[in-house]
Amino acid sequence: MPITIEMPKLSDTMTEGTLLRWVKKVGDTVAVGDVLAEVETDKATMEMEAFDEGTLSEVYVNDGQTVQVGQKLALLLGAGESKPADSKPSAPASKQSDAQKKPDTEKKASQTKQPEPPAPQPIKTTDGESGQRVKASPLARKVAAELGVQLETLPGSGPGGRIVRDDVVSAHENRAQTVAETPKPVAPAAPALVPPQPVSQQDVQIQLGGMRRTIAARLLEAKTTIPHFYLQAEIDAEPLVQLRQQLNTVNEAAGLPKFTINDFIIKATAVAAAHVPKANASFAGDTIVQYGSVQLACAVAIDDGLVTPVIRDAQTKTLSQISTEVKDLAAKARSKKLKPEQYQGGTITVSNLGSYGVDQFFAIINPPQSLIVSVGAILKKPVVNAAGAVVPGQRIVLALSCDHRVVDGAIGAQFLAELKRLLETPALMLV
Repeated sequence: MPITIEMPKLSDTMTEGTLLRWVKKVGDTVAVGDVLAEVETDKATMEMEAFDEGTLSEVYVNDGQTVQVGQKLALLLGAGESKPADSKPSAPASKQSDAQKKPDTEKKASQTKQPEPPAPQPIKTTDGESGQRVKASPLARKVAAELGVQLETLPGSGPGGRIVRDDVVSAHENRAQTVAETPKPVAPAAPALVPPQPVSQQDVQIQLGGMRRTIAARLLEAKTTIPHFYLQAEIDAEPLVQLRQQLNTVNEAAGLPKFTINDFIIKATAVAAAHVPKANASFAGDTIVQYGSVQLACAVAIDDGLVTPVIRDAQTKTLSQISTEVKDLAAKARSKKLKPEQYQGGTITVSNLGSYGVDQFFAIINPPQSLIVSVGAILKKPVVNAAGAVVPGQRIVLALSCDHRVVDGAIGAQFLAELKRLLETPALMLV
């Protein structure tokens, strides 16, 4: 029977997507696994693959158009099938901007309400004690066991309704973000805002994209629902700078990539989080989830926002492995080629603005995480050595932003002390 292709939900926070371009054209033959189109989500640009075979009969959305998750994109016909009489797009495809389309769209929405796509149901096959078992990938089962997620309660988004790793991570993050609601006191009415002045010829109005809207919503959530507190410490960067120079001399002679200061900081953060597991945790309503592995997110600035690709099981990886993976993930982030599994599920984050000349700062926590490490620039300054003499020195200010529901001051201080110890004796990270 004819198959309707809809805008897929490609990340846990995605509510709409922009169809950048169709790779397949009307009349093209489509096989399972073929790339149908490129879609821009709130986090990255991704390829939309076909899960069925046939011929692309119709497309309802033009290149560059933004539509809601679940909206019809195209129609796929099997061999010998004809187009059904009611195969019409839910709305005419247009290349108008969102601002131009909004009045017309709202008018049509009031006349005809489109049915919402049915939620995917978990698919089960016969086996096991109860006569059934959940259809899930091996990786999804492993992650579910680590995070304490019940597979039986999850819908599957993979081929044939199969539960994949992203379904488990999404369910865990949604659970971690669920906070018991409490009555809030009624605040006095705020004074009326001064209306904006007319836009001059020098002003530029920039329409928010999906990524910027998501960033705005998540940061507002973080600052209004997470009780932040802050710690900072100045570390002696001399041993770190010297070790990096020695290792880079060896790497250069061998034709290998050089290490950055950030590579060492990421490695140290992963080890410190493993040594102080109470800092590698999330608040989940009436429980605290303490993670058994460090999924370390690294903040990467891109043209229209910020993404945080994740190094999996970072505490188990060598400095060389981390350095290579960070470079690869950062390149994919800047070209918007990250896959959901490469930016979802972080348990702790490092944000480094040292390369921008920032001495120190306090970052906003990335929910549902409970801690983020902020890294400033290496500062050359006079310091007092162990003998009491004033000598030239190099220092870095590290800062922590912590969720006080999860991380008490003593735990934050313990984590920061361990991070400082590792960075001031960096050879410990090489053994």
